[in-house]
Amino acid sequence: MSLKVAFIGAGSVGFTQKLVRDLLAVPEFVDTTFALHDISKLNLDMIAQILRKDIKANGLPAKVTTSLQRKRALENANYVINCTRIGGLEAFATDVEIPLKYGIDQCVGDTLCAGGIMYGQRNIPQMLAFTADALEVGADGCMLLNYANPMAMNTWAALDAYDRGEGVFTVGLCHGVQGGHRQIANVIERVVNGRKRPGSKGYRTVSKQDVDIICAGINHQTWYIKVQFEGEDWTDRLRQGFEQHPHFSKTEKVRIDVLRRFGYYSTESNGHLSEYVPWYRKRPKEIRRWVSLDNWIHGETAGYLRYCLQNRHWFKTEFPQKLADAGKPITADQRSEEHGSYIIEAIETGRTYRGHFNVRNNGAISNLPDDCIVEVPGYVDRHGISIPRVGELPAACAATCQASVNVQRMSKDAAVAGDVILLKQAMLHDPLTGAVLNPEDIWQMTDEMLIAQSKWLPNYPRKMITQAKQRLDKATRNGTRVKTKTWRGAARRAK
Repeated sequence: MSLKVAFIGAGSVGFTQKLVRDLLAVPEFVDTTFALHDISKLNLDMIAQILRKDIKANGLPAKVTTSLQRKRALENANYVINCTRIGGLEAFATDVEIPLKYGIDQCVGDTLCAGGIMYGQRNIPQMLAFTADALEVGADGCMLLNYANPMAMNTWAALDAYDRGEGVFTVGLCHGVQGGHRQIANVIERVVNGRKRPGSKGYRTVSKQDVDIICAGINHQTWYIKVQFEGEDWTDRLRQGFEQHPHFSKTEKVRIDVLRRFGYYSTESNGHLSEYVPWYRKRPKEIRRWVSLDNWIHGETAGYLRYCLQNRHWFKTEFPQKLADAGKPITADQRSEEHGSYIIEAIETGRTYRGHFNVRNNGAISNLPDDCIVEVPGYVDRHGISIPRVGELPAACAATCQASVNVQRMSKDAAVAGDVILLKQAMLHDPLTGAVLNPEDIWQMTDEMLIAQSKWLPNYPRKMITQAKQRLDKATRNGTRVKTKTWRGAARRAK
């Protein structure tokens, strides 16, 4: 079976290698052509060397091509995988540091809140370009698998283009559901074993495969609405297990508090969840109560930015070792949990795959809008992706998702139209941004972010950027400019 799989943002080296090895673990895909595209020739050359060594050492007929020209990479591609970060770390820094001046303390800033909204403004124009190019030069039925955040906004814009006949079908993929699933299995294992120690007589291990789940919501705000172990419903028993867990009770305080009040556990990490809701990061003196600094993902101020900056040169410095390690056997048992290869396998071979995907709602969750992007269970086979009806989300879960959906919709529409007012209204309605700032603060902060990111915002005419500068200059002259502060945040870890 001869396929062509194109990667946009292939310089995301570790991720690209993982997905390629996943696909090569499928017997039918051993002669796949992998077309790599990135804006960095250096990264392309390095990842190509690694992949070619993997392929040669395993005696496979697969091929690797590289191109700095996107359309060339996409020519006749059956599948396109997007793992880009538009604006790189330079833009990402402004997503986090500018809001911090105004008092908005984010851990990640790539999905919602001020940082995630601006990330969407940069990504969505490129998503539309990717999907349009794939339609123009890709193979018939070409599909785009999107791994880039902000997941819901990117996928929503791409599917709007598909519905207009201006792009290819797109599905959004994330591994958050799997991560929380592992935590739940670990909690159940501890509860059923009581004080027994691992390895002792009668100790029972519990894996993900032993625990059935139904998870539904929106990306990074998906809820485990059904958890079954040995035929029994464990949904109501998770709270006690998490509260008494020696590790999670310290690192997942936000998620546990939401579980305590909602009755359902959320997929996403403590740091992510804390910045999507208005309750945990609005008062600087209280933020440390809810986060742990042992790992950035548990809520550290600007934690992901710090992590990325510290590791921005890792591939250059460690490339020799990475290349030396390449060539290990590619086997099915080493295949990762990432959905991408399983979706492609199911469509091409008919072997059914069940996962959780980001798709148009279309009634899957009855108390969220039909047109929004939801993360729900789905089945894949030769007929494509089929989504069952989940029904209603619990009221509190749906209300939290709905607040985010409203922001996603306005942010997506603002990015497509280059509409500054709609962008500011999205910021105004963002849960955490609105909890911390008043309207004038938000208007000024958004102008400052537009100016700082203007070179990555072709969707916003230069005239609008000039007007934003003029507004800030006038406020400075009149003495009405909102005062900002130099603030490292409430939970910043030393570099």
